[in-house]
Amino acid sequence: MKKIEAIIKPFKLDEVKEALQDVGVQGLSVIEVKGFGRQKGHTELYRGAEYVVDFLPKVKVEVVLDDDLVEAAIEAIIGAAKTDKIGDGKIFVTSVEQCIRIRTGETGSDAL
Repeated sequence: MKKIEAIIKPFKLDEVKEALQDVGVQGLSVIEVKGFGRQKGHTELYRGAEYVVDFLPKVKVEVVLDDDLVEAAIEAIIGAAKTDKIGDGKIFVTSVEQCIRIRTGETGSDAL
């Protein structure tokens, strides 16, 4: 099993969710986050004063999958989240040792 964490632009969330559902992903978690990468934020003008916005709003999508769905899910996220502009985000893939469904006690792939 693998865990995919994708940091994306907030307005791309619905497209990413639909793309993941289309490849067979049944559940996901979404977290509102703030951060920056190479963008380094931007400056804004508020009441005549200029200030730097270091942390930009992003959305983190987390999904745990069987190994055979990972590549399809990555392709789906890239296809749905890409705008070809700086700040499109990143995808992180990590191994998951164990998964347990609390209600039934199922473990491993059965718990997904």
